Amino acid sequence: MIHQLSDVQSENIGKDTNVWQFCVILPNAKIGNNCNICSHCFIENDVVIGDNVTIKNGVSIYDGITIADNVFIGPNASFGNNRYPRSKQFLSSPVRTVICRGASIGSNATIVPGITIGENAMIAAGAVVMIDVPANTLYISKNKMKEIK
Repeated sequence: MIHQLSDVQSENIGKDTNVWQFCVILPNAKIGNNCNICSHCFIENDVVIGDNVTIKNGVSIYDGITIADNVFIGPNASFGNNRYPRSKQFLSSPVRTVICRGASIGSNATIVPGITIGENAMIAAGAVVMIDVPANTLYISKNKMKEIK
């Protein structure tokens, strides 16, 4: 289902994926099967989103971001794709960020560009993630992580 009030330019949207109102999805974005893209999301061109992904309201996914299967992204989580952004100055290619299978990102978390969040990792709401997060880890802050059992 693609809501009539969204602007979906991509033809690479999987079966049973729902895109709700006021979303913008650019032409080269690739989105898997059985995803839920909630309202007010923006998805750029050089983006790959796997199957069974939930992206809650108010999330922007920029060029260079790959999201694997079964990932949850909470409301208003923030991603970047340039470590040193300046107005009207563009990178020749975006910094790559990878969110691995089964990871969960809490609401209002900030994911700085160029990191990998490991399989089944959980990012706390409001966390600022500045380093790679190992698989099966609860990330609260740069100095506070613990293994999820």
